[in-house]
Parts: sequence; structure tokens; C-alpha cells
Amino acid sequence: MPSVEHQSGSGTVGESLALPASAMAACGWLKVAGSFAAPGPSRLLRPLALCPIPASRCLASRTSSLCRRMSSIRKTDHLERTANNSRQMAVFPAKVCGIKNESDSVRRLRLSVPHPDFTFKAGQWVDFFIPGQEKVGGFSICSSPALLRGEGVIELAVKYAVHPPAHWIHRSCRLDSEVAVRVGGDFFFDPAPTGPAVDLLLVAGGVGINPLYSILLHALDLQRHHQAAGQGYKPGAVQLCYSAKNTQELLFKRSIVEACQEFPGKFFCDFHLTRQSEAVDPQLQPFISGGRISEQVLREHLERLARAGQRETLCYLCGPPPMIESVSEHLQHLGLPPHRILFEKWW
Repeated sequence: MPSVEHQSGSGTVGESLALPASAMAACGWLKVAGSFAAPGPSRLLRPLALCPIPASRCLASRTSSLCRRMSSIRKTDHLERTANNSRQMAVFPAKVCGIKNESDSVRRLRLSVPHPDFTFKAGQWVDFFIPGQEKVGGFSICSSPALLRGEGVIELAVKYAVHPPAHWIHRSCRLDSEVAVRVGGDFFFDPAPTGPAVDLLLVAGGVGINPLYSILLHALDLQRHHQAAGQGYKPGAVQLCYSAKNTQELLFKRSIVEACQEFPGKFFCDFHLTRQSEAVDPQLQPFISGGRISEQVLREHLERLARAGQRETLCYLCGPPPMIESVSEHLQHLGLPPHRILFEKWW
């Protein structure tokens, strides 16, 4: 999602950069090695903090008005539409150290952010500042917090658009390009090591997969850590339900399938294709469904999670506003309480 104007020479690593007044108001990698030193150690886990949809916004009788509000919000500037969201105070210098075309319309960036004070929670986004660019972009982080701890990098997957920050990423961004980032967002999964296990239902539409993929990777890292060490947070089951036009538009599909194969009975994925015209790769075929995400599909997923264990289920949604409206209404009709339906507006 975002973009920040980095003023050359205005700060060293760890200093806040001078920002315009508007900003303050609110597998084919191209690589470059050794740009920055690795960051210092950081905390492994943080207390559970989730951002539920307020009850007044979750009631089925109000979902239509919610959708209209969200549609109008999409037309506003990133800093305006996120003015009421939590965000860090510090802005950190970053450097592009990897570029990959995730699909014909989505470019994936790897950013080196070396300062040890830079952290994020799975599901959050960054304000993205570009030198000489007034507009600030807003892009969900699609990587796991463990990647930042281990390698000092984060990843963003940005769909092409004429909006200046996204256009810059697709047309002007190069290896070693210098930018700046600031973390924000109240939509995340960050359980405490001793917190109760919960099942996760992740429902994504289009590039709305980005924050949910970060959450899935975080759950996967927690599962691996618990299995290896026999301690720490033990995740429940994770069900991903992901809708896209066709397999070419399914981002991260290979690694999602690999996660399900690594932990069968714990990680599940269901890819819904709405406009697939070609034959599907046999390796993906077992995970493919046709059509949109219906109430019956959601019922089956909730039942599968219930069979995996008697745990509370949290549902994270990210996609176009009509999809969020529809899925929220279906889930409430199926008996999932509004406070356990969490969503990220997809701009």
C-alpha cells in the first residue's frame, strides 16, 4: 500500500525523516547483496491484539451502507483513509534489494530495512515514501515477521495502477532504489506465546491476499517453531479461501500449497477461480474450486475447522468491498459472532 517522500541526507538509519505536512497528518528475484548490515535481534512474539469490526459496523442490517462507505473511501488518498488507524511514529530508510514479477500485473519487491527498531505484525501495511514523489503509497506487507528478524527484509506485492506510487514501482523502481517506510494498521495476528490456540479462516479476494498471506506465513512459522522446540504458541488449524480470476492471478499459490502439504490436517487451502479458461495444472487441481465464495463454501470450511479441534475461530477478510460485505453477512448467518470477523479494506 503506501509511499513516503525521502529527503536525501535528512537522517541516518534510525532517525525520523523530514516529511511533507500531508504525510505527517496521517522466484525469479533480481537481487543486490550487502546493501545494509543485518538488524539486531528482536522480540519473538508480542501479546495478542486483534482489531474486530465494531458491532455497529458488523450487523447484517448495516452491511450495505458499510459497503457504500468503503467504496467511496477507495477514492481518497491513502493518508486520509488511514488517518484513524494506528501507525508507528518513526519512518525508516529502506533499499530495494529484490524485484520479481509475481504475475503479469503484480510486482513483488524485497526491501532491506536494517534498523533493529523496525518491526511489524503479520497483516499490517506500510506507508511507502518515494524520493521526489508527493503521493504516499499504502501497501500491505506480504512476508512473515520471521523473515525480517532473520534477514532484515520485508516484501510487498503491488498491483499495477496509474496511482503514482504503484506506477513508480512498476515503471521506475530499480535494484538499490532508496525509499522509506512506516508501519501502520490495526488488522493483524500476533498471539502471545502462552495465548490460547485459535483456528483461522482467511478469506481473500484478488490482491487482498497480501496481508492474509503474511498471517498464514506467521502461523506456519509458529507451527514449525512449536514442533521443533516443543514450546511457544501452538497454532490451531488454518483454512485459506482465496478467490481470483484464474490461476495466473493466484499469487503465492505454490508456497501456499507447500504449506498445506507440510502440515496436512493443520493447513488447508481452497482456490476459487471465477474466469478460468485454460486447463489447470495437475498439481493445483486438488485445491481448485469453480465459482465465487458462497455461504455453503464458508459453512464447509467452518465445519472442517470444527473437526480439526474444539477451538475458537477467527475470520480475517481482505478483498473488494462487495466481497467483504457478502462474506461478513454469510458468516454471521452461519453463527460466527461479529467480534470474530476481522477485515481489512482493500483500496
